[in-house]
Amino acid sequence: MVKFNDRMSEPRARGMNAVTLAFIGDAVYSLYVRETLVFAADYKTGTLQKLSSERVSAKGQAKLAGEIFEKLTDAEKEVFLRGRNAKKPTKSKNASVAEYNISTGFEAVLGYLYLIGDYARIDALVSGENNEN
Repeated sequence: MVKFNDRMSEPRARGMNAVTLAFIGDAVYSLYVRETLVFAADYKTGTLQKLSSERVSAKGQAKLAGEIFEKLTDAEKEVFLRGRNAKKPTKSKNASVAEYNISTGFEAVLGYLYLIGDYARIDALVSGENNEN
């Protein structure tokens, strides 16, 4: 039986379907953003939703992915490229195809890191610290 926060072996996680990694990564990033906002201030839920949706959107994720891409390891870049290039079952309503593809790559990296239990690496990539160009 799987327990919450179980770790997966790196080879198994790396070999997973990129869209499956993105599925997990989407939830990871959404929780990360929501938790960050809740810790930052005592916002009302409507404000929390607005602020989180701006960052969690395909456009917001694509922007962040562009800022961190050069900081990715070779393994992370490989996962990112597989996610970006994967055939997706859905289309974005509010982003270009390019933004949607980049955001899927970004989510795949987060899913991969989450499954192998590298939470510190997720934080280092998405915290905004050291992401200035």
